[in-house]
Amino acid sequence: MKSKLAWTLVACAILGAVAICIAQTQTGPKAPADPKRGGAERGGFAGFGGRNEPPAPWIEEGYNDHQNMMDQLGIKALRPGKSGSNQTGPGFEEATANEWMPTMPDALTMKDGTKVTTPQQWSGRRAEILEDFEREVYGRIPAKVPKVTWEVTNTTEEEIEGVPTIARTLVGHVDNSGFPDITVDIQASFTVPANTPGPVPLFLQFGGGFGGFGGRMGGGVSQQALSHGWGFGSINPNSIQADRGGNALRQGIIGLANKGKPRTPEDWGALRAWGWGVGQLIDYFEANPDVKVDPKKVSIEGVSRYGKAALVTQAFDPRVAAALVASSGEGGAKLHRHDFGEAVENLTGSGEYHWMGGNFMKYGASDIHGKSMDASDIPVDSHELIALCAPRPCFISYGVEPGDPKWVDAAGSYRAGILASKVYQVLGKKGYDGGISDWIHAPLPPVGTLVGGELAFRQHEGGHTSGPNIPIFFEWIGQYIKSPAAADASVQ
Repeated sequence: MKSKLAWTLVACAILGAVAICIAQTQTGPKAPADPKRGGAERGGFAGFGGRNEPPAPWIEEGYNDHQNMMDQLGIKALRPGKSGSNQTGPGFEEATANEWMPTMPDALTMKDGTKVTTPQQWSGRRAEILEDFEREVYGRIPAKVPKVTWEVTNTTEEEIEGVPTIARTLVGHVDNSGFPDITVDIQASFTVPANTPGPVPLFLQFGGGFGGFGGRMGGGVSQQALSHGWGFGSINPNSIQADRGGNALRQGIIGLANKGKPRTPEDWGALRAWGWGVGQLIDYFEANPDVKVDPKKVSIEGVSRYGKAALVTQAFDPRVAAALVASSGEGGAKLHRHDFGEAVENLTGSGEYHWMGGNFMKYGASDIHGKSMDASDIPVDSHELIALCAPRPCFISYGVEPGDPKWVDAAGSYRAGILASKVYQVLGKKGYDGGISDWIHAPLPPVGTLVGGELAFRQHEGGHTSGPNIPIFFEWIGQYIKSPAAADASVQ
């Protein structure tokens, strides 16, 4: 019976992934591929979508969104990104990875040079860092994004692993009265223990409501969550904003907020749009306490590009209680200035620029107003993105090679956490080992070893997935977030 169930789940995952691909193909044309970027070799869904379909009627014939942003910024040429198909030689060697380290910004130094040594000072420094990330890296959420009205489309009661549960499927209808040509319906679902004495924490995943993204079924999410007194759920990022650039950026929630017009250089990219969707779901939990989800105990998880999104979501939304950030690479936990694997140029080419704000493209430019810019010119780096999550629990997760390849730069992400740990310590929380002095060359901890406290790191056996770290996450997070359902079960 268990074998039959396992094969059924695998089949569902495959069919679900195919459905997502088909759905993306039907929503509009994709950006032209950049043959030198390397993102396509890593898999994922960014390459799918409607190559031969005509553009939406509000998009000008022949419009090129990537070129439009280059023109707005005055970029004449971009450096090509690395290729993920041959991860050897320059750009994949530790000996040549640290040229930009002397330019690393200090998370605990204000722009006027004041050193941050107390929790009271951190709020001012945090605001400075947040502004730089919004303006230069991920983009700003518009001041007036249309309102979301949530509808429960299905409610079911069933027993999972011996636990009675209630599951709800939701659709968040975004008000499109300002631009009726674009419709955005956010897809989400969640399940909670039916007999909990109070609202429970929720383990929310970026995904399509099935286990096809990064092998997450293997993590036994439902069993792990319920056994610890948590609920679990998913939100479909592609129902918020398609995972591609080109004409898609004049559609989805970004297009709707802009009424079909192109982005400006400070407008948000897909990572922030996906995080915005999580915030809308938290709004629903706040407004509907009867669904028994504690809105102050929502944790977000994602793998790969959704790992980037999970970190960005927690960093920007202080209501997100915790995050499991898996194999996130460049644009996530990886240091921009650690020139190893995926790099800035991979996120500024036509294949992946949609994840970021428009201004980020400047840092991949070989000719912008007659000069060149690179990672060393970015006013912030990923250790400060992780620091924005402090003092809340954040778990940085990676696998091992070859499944999690050099491309994702686990070492560069671990070292970002070493720097971010200093902020956690100022706030009275625990990061990694405070005795690490040479963070630039710090080796990874032994595989399978959990290091840190509220900020934690673990590299698991296995590949590009969070699955093996999910049981570890639930054991770890139990130190910081308690569930009344778990307490009630222990009493019984």
